[in-house]
Amino acid sequence: MEIKELTTYIIIIIIGIIVAQHMNVVVSGSMEPVLYRGDIVIIDSNPNVNNIQVGDIVVYKATWFNQPVIHRVIEIGDDQNGNKAMVTKGDNNPSPDPAIVYPNQIISKVVNYPWAGPGQAPVIIPKIGYVTLWIRGL
Repeated sequence: MEIKELTTYIIIIIIGIIVAQHMNVVVSGSMEPVLYRGDIVIIDSNPNVNNIQVGDIVVYKATWFNQPVIHRVIEIGDDQNGNKAMVTKGDNNPSPDPAIVYPNQIISKVVNYPWAGPGQAPVIIPKIGYVTLWIRGL
C-alpha cells in the first residue's frame, strides 16, 4: 500500500469520526415513512431546548426504553408542577410514547433542510446506517 493511499484512508477515517458526532442511526421503523431503519439523520448535538417546536424530531433519553429514541414532538406544555414537558410519538406508532419528555432528556434535534418547517424535511443519508446496526447486532 502506498503512503498516498494510506494517508487518504486515515483522512477519511478522521473525517468520519468528526462527522459521526453530528449523526444518528435510526434503529426502528417507528418514524416511517419519514425515517426508515438504517437511515442516518444529521443532528444538532447541542440544541436550544427552548427553541424546540411541535413537529420537531428529537433524540432523547427515554425513561421507558434502554436506548435513545428518535421521535416527533407532538405537544409542548407544562406538567403538574409547572415544568416544561413534551409529548413525543413515532409517526408510525398508534399512540404517544408512554412517558412525557423533559428538556434535560433531550440529547439532540434532527436537522431539517432550511426551507422546511419543523420536522418536515429532515436531512437524511438513506440506509448507510445498516453497517452500524450490523456491527452493534441490532
